[in-house]
Amino acid sequence: MLRRSLAAVAVTCLFAIAPAVAQAQWAPANTATIHPGVQTYTQGAQCTANFVFTNGADVLIGQAAHCSGTGAATDTNGCDSGSLPIGTPVEIRGASRPGTLVYNSWLAMQAAGETDPGACASNDFALVRIDPADHARVNPSVPFWGGPEGIGGSATGQRVYSYGNSSLRLGVRALSPKTGLTTGGDGWSWNVYTASPGIPGDSGSAFLNGSGQALGILSTLEILPRAASNNVTDAASAIDYARAHGMSDLRLVEGTEPFSPVL
Repeated sequence: MLRRSLAAVAVTCLFAIAPAVAQAQWAPANTATIHPGVQTYTQGAQCTANFVFTNGADVLIGQAAHCSGTGAATDTNGCDSGSLPIGTPVEIRGASRPGTLVYNSWLAMQAAGETDPGACASNDFALVRIDPADHARVNPSVPFWGGPEGIGGSATGQRVYSYGNSSLRLGVRALSPKTGLTTGGDGWSWNVYTASPGIPGDSGSAFLNGSGQALGILSTLEILPRAASNNVTDAASAIDYARAHGMSDLRLVEGTEPFSPVL
């Protein structure tokens, strides 16, 4: 199976919901400048943020682990691929100050000596701490679709929803909302086809299931054997792993806007 990291191509081209963070603190969804779907840049590597999280003290935004990778575009095995260290600054579009990389599943798996092939291939999740000066700019809702409304799974043939924000779309927002179908999953990842497929720069973007729950995180573009399909890291598995490896208080923040699956 040949897969390519979308962010790397672009450069060189829980389970609990967060009651500790009151929704009253969030910026209105229509004026917030930091939210799921904003672009993040890690030493030039462009990605799309997925969901907003909290650990009770910090406000965090998710991106793909490979967004801070140091290898080639085809280096997608998190158990042996290089990554920038924790503490690396991350530019968040819409923020006044850089965020800080505080968790990376690739680094966590390497530190733990992970050998599960599913985890090594598909656990592609990182967290960036948003500077407190920018907390008032944040809203946790996924643009266009609303949600997330908790964390959930899917099944083969079920509809999914996403929002990509690659600069390759040249700011044409009508191309950002995407919907499609799952074609299978293995517990660590989902294979999905969307119209249109994810492109370089969409890496890390959120996927919602048909109930508006956080389903996954866009990881890779598959070239063979299923051309133009995308591999999506299972959100529940990735969050669970993070909680077991240094992020024990991690919680997903639900959107302030209701899920509305109308394209």
